[in-house]
Amino acid sequence: MFIVESYATAVALCLVTMLCWGSWANTQKLATQEWRFQLFYWDYSIGVLLLALLLAFTLGSSGEAGRSFVPDISQAGGHAITMALLGGAVFNLANILLVVAIDIAGMAVAFPVGIGLALVIGVLANYDPAQVHNPALLFIGVGLVVVAIILDAVIYRRIPGDRAAGVGKGLTISVIAGIAMGFFYRFVAQSMSFDFANPEAGLMTPYSAGVVFSVGLLASNLLFLLPLMYKPITGEPAPPGDYITRGSTRLHLVGMLGGAIWATGFCFNIIAAGKAGYAVSYGLGQGATMVAAFWGVFIWKEFRDTPAGTNPLIAAMFACFLIGLGMIIYSNL
Repeated sequence: MFIVESYATAVALCLVTMLCWGSWANTQKLATQEWRFQLFYWDYSIGVLLLALLLAFTLGSSGEAGRSFVPDISQAGGHAITMALLGGAVFNLANILLVVAIDIAGMAVAFPVGIGLALVIGVLANYDPAQVHNPALLFIGVGLVVVAIILDAVIYRRIPGDRAAGVGKGLTISVIAGIAMGFFYRFVAQSMSFDFANPEAGLMTPYSAGVVFSVGLLASNLLFLLPLMYKPITGEPAPPGDYITRGSTRLHLVGMLGGAIWATGFCFNIIAAGKAGYAVSYGLGQGATMVAAFWGVFIWKEFRDTPAGTNPLIAAMFACFLIGLGMIIYSNL
């Protein structure tokens, strides 16, 4: 299977993760202009699984290092399978809440708060002193991300009128989503052998873990997503029958594309973790907050109604993210 051999390559894959995780929600913005996010999310979940399978049968089954996908998943122990499934379910709960928050408040609010908080919690939950060369840089970088989150909350308070009230609900949901999302990665990490070239018996390589994680994500829709189809937090119900009767081929493909984009970032991230360490790999990937904020601010114009003087705050938010991410990268050089 394909294994990352250098820290530079691992960082490059994490940067791809950042772009993927920060950009997939654009497909939601496009699709939900025509139908409810609950219907979009079924296609998103299918896209995650299909991409994970594609990588497992290609990169995960080529080369001589490690274990190929089929032998690897065949020998996986019950604990490893359970951890990966649990990781998928916990992520799914967090991500559904994040999608709701995006639907209410927009990408520029939901992502910096939800994913930024997940970055902080995830780095702490996955921190291992043996995998980080300079812990001080790592935690200073995380601290700057916290500052960026606070700045984003200050900016949202400047949105006038009724829109601010809606954003307030979205902000609250984003915080809950961020707390849940901060822990999913740890479950996935516990399902994998850290030595990908000589994986431990009973544990999985990242390719198998990615597939099992995706199954957990899709299956847990029955628990988390189905109730929201009948009793949504906002808006009208989205009956399951609408998925067939109202969904065009284009809408289904847009949703699957969103899932495939996210899954590409996820699989690359856990592949990179073998060289970068789980805390750094996850922390860099969640730099997606900056990418999503860029989309929200400059493409979707979500802060267009804020008063004069907001632009310096937006610039400071991006600066804190960029400097913080740079410190996270250098913490393991």
